[in-house]
Amino acid sequence: MKRIAIIGGGIAGLTCAWQLHQLGQPFTLYEATPRLGGTVRTLHRDGFTIEQGPDGWVTEKPWAAELARDLGLGDELTPSNDAGRVTWIVRDNKLMAMPDGMRMMVPTDLLALEGSPLFSDEARAAYAAEPARAEELRAAAPDQDESIAAFVLRHYGHEVLNAVAAPLLAGVFGGDVWKLSVRAVMPRFVEMERQHGSLITALQSLVRRDSPSIFTTLASGLGTLIDRMAAALPAGSVRMSAPINSIPDSDHIILATPAHVIRTLLRGLAPERAVELLPAEASSAVLVALAFDEEFALPAGFGFLVPHSEPSQLLAATFVDQKFPGRVPPGKRLLRAFFGGANGLALTSLDDGALAALAHAELVRILGPLPVPAFSTVQRWPLSLPQYEVGHLDRMTELAGLLPSNVHLLGNAYRGVGLPDLIRDARALARQLTS
Repeated sequence: MKRIAIIGGGIAGLTCAWQLHQLGQPFTLYEATPRLGGTVRTLHRDGFTIEQGPDGWVTEKPWAAELARDLGLGDELTPSNDAGRVTWIVRDNKLMAMPDGMRMMVPTDLLALEGSPLFSDEARAAYAAEPARAEELRAAAPDQDESIAAFVLRHYGHEVLNAVAAPLLAGVFGGDVWKLSVRAVMPRFVEMERQHGSLITALQSLVRRDSPSIFTTLASGLGTLIDRMAAALPAGSVRMSAPINSIPDSDHIILATPAHVIRTLLRGLAPERAVELLPAEASSAVLVALAFDEEFALPAGFGFLVPHSEPSQLLAATFVDQKFPGRVPPGKRLLRAFFGGANGLALTSLDDGALAALAHAELVRILGPLPVPAFSTVQRWPLSLPQYEVGHLDRMTELAGLLPSNVHLLGNAYRGVGLPDLIRDARALARQLTS
């Protein structure tokens, strides 16, 4: 039997370990902290289900749901409340609704843009003109990678970039659209441009009345994925609170730690050039949940996004009980505030009380008066979101070619940051090593 060492027990490392066990392959999993799951963490308190990391996944990516079913959690799969889905953008401390039918920054219904205060006449005209520019746009598509900002500007101009695209991407990546790679972050849109030229035309051809919900979660919280996999691992296969100072002697070494930790571990295992190819930057996130013992009026929908141009430290907020059912007891409310981007790392040094007070003050400034929360939770995720800068995919291809055949990388620094991407890669690697 091969000797396999997995360094890091986040969702990627744990999924790989679970899959190896299902295939009858022994392993040893080393986790530096006292818990498994990495950023996947669910808190249950006073009837509230509070996600302290990701709260679900994009439904169209099937790999997380497949794992849930394989773990016997199919009955727990819970769609988002899309019937009431509205996404709000903050402008001048006021909420403006994104028009119906928007997919990221692309409308599928041009008529829905009419009367929207989110866009000027010039922006609406840019949208209306894009389908007729299909051949021009297809011909202008570069052969090399480019930034998300350059991609959006070619299609719709500065206003759409700043009003919609930048806050949407910051809410997911905490990143800079002038640096982020469009091919790594938005590959579907790049392919749409290659095939159709017009993104609007491409999306209109894909819209179906029976489209699934945008997001999916688990009724009991995503932490159940972690608990179910951890419980299935054989005794003695996991070493908790076991930071690695030297690589264990193994036939295969799987590095599944955060990118800044892998940078240290990879030295001595691969050429220095391999280390240089890892993402150079990572943003930090702080999630503050505010639980309220009373119900109060909120705008319809899932929450809001905050452009960088606004005088707010928030990147986004989620109206948790409106996004997914069963998150709170009847007659109560749960809000989640997301801080990150350029200020993220500095905010991680504030104490819990200061962060909870900041979250409440920022939400009041945008939503109006709010009750005093019954309780709050704070979760810091320093350097948790590697930035896929322009040229990322080419660098990852070069990196793969420099790794020894027995060294493997898993995590959110390579081929996707969402749970489905991490689960896909982890299960695929386990199958590859046992084939």
